[in-house]
Amino acid sequence: MKAIHTDKAPKALGPYSQAVVEGNFCFVSMQLPINPENGQIDSDIKNQTKQVIENVKNILQQADFNLENVVKATLYITDLNDFATINEIYAEYFTHKPARSLVVQAAMPKGASVALDVIACK
Repeated sequence: MKAIHTDKAPKALGPYSQAVVEGNFCFVSMQLPINPENGQIDSDIKNQTKQVIENVKNILQQADFNLENVVKATLYITDLNDFATINEIYAEYFTHKPARSLVVQAAMPKGASVALDVIACK
């Protein structure tokens, strides 16, 4: 197993890796929409969604994978009313339509409204 780290995504908030690679798989930990340059989360749900996917994309690139390698995604949201907006932006990035789960939860770290983890395979 190889741990993955890039400064182009937020640092892990706990004792875990941004991602790990094992064989042909890359497992990306749940990412928040934290801007890695300033450590902030934008209040706009569109910007949060774009940031969280960009964070995942940057981690995958560090591991020599890309978004097209994603076979499974888990999307976490705090407000089901944001789902249509989030889904629209998600569809722009994941045109190959990987399998996906949706988790609606009461709260997330740092007040985030959306988060994402993925499994990629080559």
